Amino acid sequence: MTALIPRPEAARPYPMRHEPKGSTLFQLVTTTDHKTIGKMYLVTSFGLFLIGGLMALLMRTELAVPGLQFLSNEQYNQLFTMHGTIMLLLYAVPVAYGFANYILPLQIGAPDVAFPRLNAFAYWLYVFGSLIVLAGFITPGGAADFGWTAYTPLTSALHSPGVGADLWVLGLILSGLGTILGAVNFITTVVCLRAPGMTMFRMPVFTWNMLVTSVLVLLAFPTFAAALAGLAFDRHFDGHVFDPATGGAVLWQHLFWFFGHPEVYIVALPFFGIVSEIFPVFSRKPIFGYKGLIFATLGIAALSITVWAHHMYATGAVLLPFFSFMSFLIAVPTGVKLFNWIGTMWRGQVTLETPMLFSIGFLITFLFGGLTGVLLASPPIDFHVTDTYFVVAHFHYVLFGTIVFATYAGVYFWFPKITGRMLDERLGKWHFWTTFVGFHMTFLVQHWLGNEGMPRRYADYLPSDGFTTLNLISSIGAFILGLSTLPFVWNVFKSYRYGEVATVDDPWGYGNSLEWATTCPPPRHNFTEIPRIRSERPAFELHYPHMVERMRTEAHVGLTGHTADVRAPSEIIADGVEEGTASGTPEDRR
Repeated sequence: MTALIPRPEAARPYPMRHEPKGSTLFQLVTTTDHKTIGKMYLVTSFGLFLIGGLMALLMRTELAVPGLQFLSNEQYNQLFTMHGTIMLLLYAVPVAYGFANYILPLQIGAPDVAFPRLNAFAYWLYVFGSLIVLAGFITPGGAADFGWTAYTPLTSALHSPGVGADLWVLGLILSGLGTILGAVNFITTVVCLRAPGMTMFRMPVFTWNMLVTSVLVLLAFPTFAAALAGLAFDRHFDGHVFDPATGGAVLWQHLFWFFGHPEVYIVALPFFGIVSEIFPVFSRKPIFGYKGLIFATLGIAALSITVWAHHMYATGAVLLPFFSFMSFLIAVPTGVKLFNWIGTMWRGQVTLETPMLFSIGFLITFLFGGLTGVLLASPPIDFHVTDTYFVVAHFHYVLFGTIVFATYAGVYFWFPKITGRMLDERLGKWHFWTTFVGFHMTFLVQHWLGNEGMPRRYADYLPSDGFTTLNLISSIGAFILGLSTLPFVWNVFKSYRYGEVATVDDPWGYGNSLEWATTCPPPRHNFTEIPRIRSERPAFELHYPHMVERMRTEAHVGLTGHTADVRAPSEIIADGVEEGTASGTPEDRR
């Protein structure tokens, strides 16, 4: 009898698909699963981030040397308008919503968000709103070209008669409505769907920050939507709402920045929460000053709606001492956060995996941006550098340093939880260093350009202006920054298919919050069982029960120097109930 050797075939590293073609697309379009919607938010917003980055590269190429190279003035105006719109309104907020959709219900032990269908509706409003905004490029007059701040009278039908401006207004109203609905959903989810034992001061910092962010969204975005509606009324029905003759130009600035400055913290606070989850894990320590971080977040949110007019110093129509003082004051809770993050790493067993590298990069970059923000809060300095590249550099240090660095940190941190596979560490470190070097090379020199007087939003400059060398350095850095996305995209694609499988609930080993107490990826309804929640570190206590008593005795030291047995009120109540249950009937316990 002849023995047959089986023919070797390449094995798939992922399960074979048995569904008919097109079923995956149908599931994506009709899904109400918060985890799937979260992934769709992340992918869509990152795609728009790449489009916005490509626009930035075109602008930096134009500015590398004097003389118009390949962009006309009109094209340049359209690019910087759409670049700012995409990055701030179509990338920054939605990518935060992507993380929140996936992670927030897991962190509070919920099976889903409070309103799953509303969640899906909000996502599709964002998608169609974004497409409408981008559709301006295919209209005869081109896209909107009045700047992402849309100052009147540049937005009037006389100055911007094209359809692109109307599409910009309509698209932002739609995507803004999606943002408002998402905020309602997150607030309801946090208030109503927390697991037993998950008190407010046991919630993870990321969940707290998303709750505060959602409240800010409800305060800021309706104002912006109403202002956009008034702008559309002006353009089509001659409403004179923002007529410069009656002070409408300054009115628009007040309305826009009453939205715009809380918007800065709407896109910052979620990412503060992300790094607040990462620092303890890779420092092998609890978060330093947990309640201090929460109260700092509340302080930032309260102050953020009192400082909008520091964007308007040069108008001469605002009370300079008040807004300057409040702008200085908002640096205090932000500084508290910085000290808390540094205190978390202090004397910890710090390891520099890729999420930690990006979090430290966030810390450094955001610190520089915050320092220049303190300078701009001073009216004499602001008058000197208003509408120069100093403001551009400050803005990018604060926002890129916060949003993009923390986005990358969050993706590397939660990728095994989302996909069940680990990202490649070697590619991750290449990604970090090219991003870090490219970013600082691009924007550090722009502080000096602005101080020397180079105005923002100019498509060209003269060789005699003396801006050529610094602009060339900035443009080279921009291309390094653009190339830094390639190892990331390849890493995600490769690891999603062939990456190391995460075989445990907590592949990092020291996760604190509840998402690390379920499988990678989680089941449809997130948990098969939820551990007892006795602190803000339920997953750590589940995986290291022998450490709980030691941490309690080491963490509380009385005035005499002896350790104090300090227990949470809920623990005392829970233990009392258990003892009473064991001792007798309810009548006996009375």
